[in-house]
Amino acid sequence: MPRSLQTTSSWALLLRLLALLRPPGLVEACSCAPSHPQQHVCHSALVIRAKISSEKVIPASADPADTQKMIRYEIKQIKMFKGFEKVKDIQYIYTPFDSSLCGVKLEANSQKQYLLTGQVLNDGKVFIHLCNYIEPWENLSFLQRESLNHHYHMNCGCQITTCYTVPCTISAPNECLWTDWLLERKLYGYQAQHYVCMKRVDGTCSWYQGRLPLRKEFVDIIQP
Repeated sequence: MPRSLQTTSSWALLLRLLALLRPPGLVEACSCAPSHPQQHVCHSALVIRAKISSEKVIPASADPADTQKMIRYEIKQIKMFKGFEKVKDIQYIYTPFDSSLCGVKLEANSQKQYLLTGQVLNDGKVFIHLCNYIEPWENLSFLQRESLNHHYHMNCGCQITTCYTVPCTISAPNECLWTDWLLERKLYGYQAQHYVCMKRVDGTCSWYQGRLPLRKEFVDIIQP
């Protein structure tokens, strides 16, 4: 298949998949399943720190009948944490133009730096959307920044389950309970910012925060 057709097919497939994320009956909506930052890093093909140099709206494909648009961000890559085997130096990243398809709006021509997670298409293009973990670098905690180098990658065998109500119990020894929504009514709260779900020598997983002990409420959540 010609390279241009492969690229067109890749964009079209991604846009169709993102359209399926929209709840029935809602036209302007983007819905994503919650994921802990550690899960985002483990499940993403690419994790980088970058600045946005410029942006440009472009057609999503070469098909004249396709009215979908994409935003092409030109970036300055500062550091790559994951994706070395897929791409080397990244010049552009792409996202849907429409917010209903989970398009990401980033600040261009500023000093703001971002942590970007995303996918790498067959043609080598990097694709991001709102269901990825995308945060201003300044918003990341010290532990999150350090974990991008080691702890997140090394503990992808651990499973993280989001707790919405009590009781909330583990179903496997390699599971950690994520309680930010239950305790703080937001996803990326204290636990997401300051804890890593790490595997022990015996194969079980538990929350780890440097040398500090596990906070009591993370343990007691299984005993309402």
